[in-house]
Amino acid sequence: MRPYHFVLALCAGMAAAGGFAPWNLFPAPVVALALLFYLLMQTHTPRRAAWLGFAFGLGLFGTGVSWIYIALHDYGYMPMPLAFLATALFVALLALFPALAAYAYGRIAVPRWAQTALLLPALWVAAELLRGYLFTGFPWLALGYSQTASPLAGYAAILGVYGVSFLVALSGGALTMLAHQPKARPGQIVASIIVMLWLGGAFLQHVAWTQPLGAPIKVSLLQGNIAQDEKFDESQLVSTLEDYRREIFDSDARLIVLPETAFPLLRNEVPENYTRLLAEHARKLDGDILIGAFEREQDHYYNSMYSVGASPSQHYRKSHLVPFGEFIPLRPLLGWLINDVLNIPMSDLASGGFHQPLLELAGQHIAMNICYEDVFGEEIIRALPQATLLLNASNDAWYGNSAAALQHNQISQMRALESGRMMLRATNTGVTSVIGSDGRILHMLPQHQPGTLTAEVQGYTGSTPYVRWGNWAIALLLLGTAALLWKIRAPGARHA
Repeated sequence: MRPYHFVLALCAGMAAAGGFAPWNLFPAPVVALALLFYLLMQTHTPRRAAWLGFAFGLGLFGTGVSWIYIALHDYGYMPMPLAFLATALFVALLALFPALAAYAYGRIAVPRWAQTALLLPALWVAAELLRGYLFTGFPWLALGYSQTASPLAGYAAILGVYGVSFLVALSGGALTMLAHQPKARPGQIVASIIVMLWLGGAFLQHVAWTQPLGAPIKVSLLQGNIAQDEKFDESQLVSTLEDYRREIFDSDARLIVLPETAFPLLRNEVPENYTRLLAEHARKLDGDILIGAFEREQDHYYNSMYSVGASPSQHYRKSHLVPFGEFIPLRPLLGWLINDVLNIPMSDLASGGFHQPLLELAGQHIAMNICYEDVFGEEIIRALPQATLLLNASNDAWYGNSAAALQHNQISQMRALESGRMMLRATNTGVTSVIGSDGRILHMLPQHQPGTLTAEVQGYTGSTPYVRWGNWAIALLLLGTAALLWKIRAPGARHA
């Protein structure tokens, strides 16, 4: 192994980020993983393999999630050197997961054909699963998300995003085998299987796992476009409420949805006459309005969405909170970071709990989720199959003009694919969109502009296999792969 291999691994990781929004080059992660796997096959020690995985991770996450710097520095007012250091440490922490997968590869002895055909793909996805659960989870940039517009998206309804990641890794492994030994029979067999998998994915995209339920309804999704540094400025409060009132009154939709924390105050602080006017407008349309605001109950504060209108008032309180952004882990040790360094309003919230009733509004059963809760597919399906629509309210203004909001929208596309439901997204600065049950973006507002997206949406009933199985399907697939690898293992460790 030569020193420039680390540079190649870093570049491969950067190239893999091209598969995600806004670039959407879905073959890029396949080719990037193929190069990483090829480099790993040249290593002779687990430690060097780990460094290659770490370099790939630095390229992937350094390119794909460095927008965290904007939240820390531009809006959290963390000093530039400290914000840069915190971002670098965050990227390095995420890079440890592919490093762990590469290290494990260096320790496990299997026949050479099985290294790229089975071992590396299984280890990669196992590392993604670990990253999606450990320390409340951060599954952003799981490779499956890069395939929302590829034939492999057809498997999302069966295996979920991690299953699609597995197929991406298998495809990368097949390319590696062909490049390493283009005329070898195992490589040709695996390549043929991969081609059939891709063709199978294209076929599965035409399978209707769920069915329309009832008549479509008209919805309006409001994009206030209020800058994050103005959002909690008291001098802007009146204009914020007036802008939303005007947009609501201009809509004739049965369901009107405002973004996350659209009202930058507590629910009980919203003027009663203002709430009454909104409720009266909704009742005239036999509909409802969903409003994002904070709620207080005793000494606990919640990030909530609540309704007014024809239906009884209901609310959803965010359950999966963002570490450091919405709650402080190990508060006695780390509380100073929020209190003395960052300026993040309402940064010590309480969880609303994972089992909350569906919102029954405008004739629909709505599975509500707030902000990055929709990154966790295994949590979204808790509301299914009872829910007819998925709805996400977000405020990605924290990340400025970066790729974060478009990546988030791509994640929502995967949730639609997994569930066979339409996904509605109401956001402050974008991306506000309507996503079909097949994962396609049907309507989308331009980012960083105020506007209202009005569209006809359809409720759905039924269950996809992923709704029934969740991540157990990919877990069993990985266990089966591990059993096969154990059966064909070579004696002794492959590397010292």
